[in-house]
Amino acid sequence: MLFAPKENGQGLVEYALILVFVAIVVIAVLMIFGPRIGNVFSSINRSFSGA
Repeated sequence: MLFAPKENGQGLVEYALILVFVAIVVIAVLMIFGPRIGNVFSSINRSFSGA
């Protein structure tokens, strides 16, 4: 432990990679389900407008 190399930047890189992975997953989910979610909100809006 006395001569262990410093690994301060390693944790930051790991957090950055996790953040990039999460962002890619969120973008993919929105691209797949985005139109469906938009249709749901549109139908809700139409139901309030027609009442």
